[in-house]
Amino acid sequence: MDFAKPLAFRPANGERLRLGLGNLYILPSRFGWQWLAVLLMLQLVGIQLQSNGPILLSFLMLAVFLLALHLTHFNLQGLEFSCEQPAPGFAATTLTYPLRLQVPSLCEGLRLGWSGQALGQPHTLAAGVHHLAVPWTPRRRGLHTPGLLHLQTSAPLGLFVCWSRWQPSLQQLVFPARRAGPVRELSLEDGLAAATPCSGAPLGLEGAEWHDLTPHRPEHGHGRLAWKRLAQGRGRFAKRFGDPQGGQALLAPEPSLPRERALEHLSERIWRLHGQGASFGLVLGEQRIPPDRGSEQRDRCLTALATCR
Repeated sequence: MDFAKPLAFRPANGERLRLGLGNLYILPSRFGWQWLAVLLMLQLVGIQLQSNGPILLSFLMLAVFLLALHLTHFNLQGLEFSCEQPAPGFAATTLTYPLRLQVPSLCEGLRLGWSGQALGQPHTLAAGVHHLAVPWTPRRRGLHTPGLLHLQTSAPLGLFVCWSRWQPSLQQLVFPARRAGPVRELSLEDGLAAATPCSGAPLGLEGAEWHDLTPHRPEHGHGRLAWKRLAQGRGRFAKRFGDPQGGQALLAPEPSLPRERALEHLSERIWRLHGQGASFGLVLGEQRIPPDRGSEQRDRCLTALATCR
């Protein structure tokens, strides 16, 4: 029987938790209630038969019952939990939430699990510092906490269940789920034309070499204006830039798809392009990430997808 589920007990919250008398709860397990029933039956049999044997055995069982009460409670008392920085991951996949655990003495049968999920396998931990990773599966992108963490043990005799509940406050970054599908690919020129004047020219054209001139349009902005030709009185022209690295992809959500589905397609495409060593950038609303390659660029684009509104 899992006694960690009742909602009448207020859970602790924060980045740290120390288990003690104020946040540990204990009740007999199913086996414990059966133990009590046998104890009472022996008492009745001894009284009815006027025999000391069953009565003596019942008192012995009572002593074991009371000893198990203290041992089970002391099993968790004094444990100190703290959050470690969780690594980002993708929605709809199993992530791990890292915890640091300071154990003052031997802890047996410790089981951990998030609300709504089955408890994990029991841990036996010696005194010292331990690092545990509790799995969970986020359903959507963004910054999230896994929810309520249930901690419980029934060791050493299984007569009692001692538990506590904790709400870790450190959030974990969740990228959109990776789902293959269409994305919009823009040229660097198209990406710049889509930029607003307040966004400057963050598409990485500063270091590129221009190779042609086209009539200047208002959406080109002043950054691409050929000032030298303008000063010579030869008209207003805009510089057309080449692709210095070749094969660069400037990605944007597919406008014909629902927003969340389009972000999932972008997430998969970014992950795939990074695996191929390709250079890619991202246009997401008012946000512009210039084309680049490498793990930092991958994480920068995925973070933008995870946190965009």
